[in-house]
Amino acid sequence: MNITQIDLIIIFVYVTGIIIYGIKSGKKSSSEEYFLGGKSMTWPVIGLSMFAANISSNSLVAITGGAYNGGISVFNYEWMASVVLVIFSIFILPFYIKTGIYTMPEFFEKRFDYRSRFYFSVITLIGNIFIDTAGTLYAGYKTISFIAGDLNPYLVIGALALFAASYTVLGGLSSVMKTEVVNTLILLFSACVLAVLVFQNAGSWEEIKALANVKGDHMMHLVLPNSNKSMPWLGLVLGVPLLGFYFWCNNQFIVQRALSAKNIDEGRKGALFAGLLKIPVLFLLVFPGIIAIQLLPNLKDSSEAYPTLLFKFLPSGLIGLTIAGFLAAMASAVSATLNSASTLVSMDIIQKFNPTISSKKLVLSGQISTLFFMVIAVLWAPQISKAESFMDYMQGVLALISPPVVAVFLSGLFSTRTTSNGAFAGLITGFVIGIGFVILQVLGNEWAAGIPFLLKAPLIFFTCLSVTFLVSLSGPAKSKEELKSLVWNPQMYREETIEMKGLKWYNNYRILSVLLLVITFIVVYIFR
Repeated sequence: MNITQIDLIIIFVYVTGIIIYGIKSGKKSSSEEYFLGGKSMTWPVIGLSMFAANISSNSLVAITGGAYNGGISVFNYEWMASVVLVIFSIFILPFYIKTGIYTMPEFFEKRFDYRSRFYFSVITLIGNIFIDTAGTLYAGYKTISFIAGDLNPYLVIGALALFAASYTVLGGLSSVMKTEVVNTLILLFSACVLAVLVFQNAGSWEEIKALANVKGDHMMHLVLPNSNKSMPWLGLVLGVPLLGFYFWCNNQFIVQRALSAKNIDEGRKGALFAGLLKIPVLFLLVFPGIIAIQLLPNLKDSSEAYPTLLFKFLPSGLIGLTIAGFLAAMASAVSATLNSASTLVSMDIIQKFNPTISSKKLVLSGQISTLFFMVIAVLWAPQISKAESFMDYMQGVLALISPPVVAVFLSGLFSTRTTSNGAFAGLITGFVIGIGFVILQVLGNEWAAGIPFLLKAPLIFFTCLSVTFLVSLSGPAKSKEELKSLVWNPQMYREETIEMKGLKWYNNYRILSVLLLVITFIVVYIFR
């Protein structure tokens, strides 16, 4: 693809500017500032940051490519996020902020014991490095190789990782979040311009539906029959919420943004704002993928749909800005995962074994671990090309590692009867089942390979939940006094209702939650 001098200048100016801005806006004088941005963030920054960390270069490629292959059912992951974030705002975020935790595993230790915390830390690190960071770097490599031709994957991925890590290592979470606001605005502007141009070339709404129906009637429906392997309706009901819950409520690199809020109200409004931003993805990424079926009929790889649309429809100058948007999205996600991974190592492992370590040394350990994990992700990212599809790799791995965590977390949050032994037994059970599925698939077992990953997730979830409760019944639980601030109860909701009297509607997160749910379900109903 030919890139003009104007495009190159725009890309260079952006990359240079975002690094300088990221380093200058960082806070790192203490561990709280480095890992949680000094707990000073407001809801617009939190919402944009959560959205940017999710809608990265891998999402741009995967969502548009997924729509090109399988229709708008790929949007089920997006609207479900809005529902999950409402649950997160009402029930979960208050516990995280009130307990003063830095990491999700830290909450597991407060509720259960260190065994569960250590297990969750390791699983989260695996997900951060091999799914989030490596997946995002791979998507960035695919886009750049599409533009510049065949390049050494390790050199390209290494350069992308250095770009993202340059301000993450030096500035911490504050620099990550503030640069994400800039990145998101660029990304949204680029996506809006491209979407408008693509829609103009598609014609009427009836013509768009006709384009989709070329591949079958299922292309324009969110709810598909159970025979559909990628999105069976049972998987939509049971599997998608599970993956969404883990990603938005238990995933360190997402939740860490909400933990940086200066108070619970700002965190809640930020999370709801992120949920609202997920709805336009249908028009910005999903429908362009549908339209690409007709405009780009001969694509061999669906992951090329979005970058091909860029070069086909955008004029010179805007191409450079859009590539900058890709770099922005990639940098946002990589920065997020690297920072959260370093937080996990520093707070869950290093500080645990060395409680007297100084704040400065804790920050230094976070910087060193960021570089270490970056190297691992760079080495692993090219291996993703061996998977059947990018989306299957991302969601398939998540479906195996997330259900045990969600099962134990929910049972501990809503039941005082769940014990430490029960929680650990549930986590280990899920790990064994997940490894079992992997081994069977490697050995070519047709049964294991034939179960959609959206059905594997609830299967593992309910098994772990059962084991957790059965083992919990065999031993004594913690006292209600010990669990007072760690287990949800209706009294908390009633007390909050009294506190919120007199608030204007736009400051009342409950009213905002209802509005978000109404908007979400209207969209789902239209395209059901």
